[in-house]
Amino acid sequence: MFSPWTEAAGLILQGRVPPLRPVGHLPVNLRPQDVDDAMAIQDAVHQLLAEAGLGQLVGSKIGCTTRVMQHYLGMEHPCSGGIFDCTVRHVEGTFDFDAFLHVGVECEIAAILQAPIRAADAPHDLANITECVGAMSAAIEIVDDRYVDFTRRIPDWRTWIADDFFGAGAVLGGPVTNWPELDLPSLQGQMRINGTRVGSGQGRDIINGHPLQALVWLANDLAQRGRDLPPGWIIMLGSVVQTKWVNAGDRVEVEVDGLGTAVARFEATER
Repeated sequence: MFSPWTEAAGLILQGRVPPLRPVGHLPVNLRPQDVDDAMAIQDAVHQLLAEAGLGQLVGSKIGCTTRVMQHYLGMEHPCSGGIFDCTVRHVEGTFDFDAFLHVGVECEIAAILQAPIRAADAPHDLANITECVGAMSAAIEIVDDRYVDFTRRIPDWRTWIADDFFGAGAVLGGPVTNWPELDLPSLQGQMRINGTRVGSGQGRDIINGHPLQALVWLANDLAQRGRDLPPGWIIMLGSVVQTKWVNAGDRVEVEVDGLGTAVARFEATER
């Protein structure tokens, strides 16, 4: 059924479906006023992207879970978006540089669920969330600046949430199933671009001092919306390194102690 949110989603899609164009201000009557509005538009965006051939949702990305990213993007709280199956690579991923407007990368920790997290069981805490996680890995989140000038807050964070908060894909390192033996807050993550170290951080940099606290936040936030998280769901827990923007030909590697590595390459399309 048509709604103003469907119209807003259609405008957002100009930055997601070729021919790509930067997203500017949404019309005032279509602009989300709060998180609930933004999530309603996000649902409409997901439906349109599925219809456009992106496949199905297989995970969630959690944005702004660290102080470094909150400061960078001017937000004081986390937010979430969806991950489509066709945008996920494993261990080493190659991406078409020209398939993005302004592509960037983030150094992340990912979790993969082995059991559902049900809205009916909320409120969730670290103990019950931990039992649902089957594997963890180092990961690269691929982000795309699809906006006219996001550094000047155009559009605002509500529209960013509606648009999956810059989400454009992921590379997951090999799954680590013995992760409960690791001290997750103390794990060091680092990112290199073309062999040069460009940033580092620790697991404790993520919300409330523990990477899986981001998943607790997500589960409780979605529970308020009546949504479960199914087995096999991928969750990107947040970046411990400020976003880095890449160029054609760049090779990006992230390494997280105990959780391995992930690699992304960005190749320009030959014309």
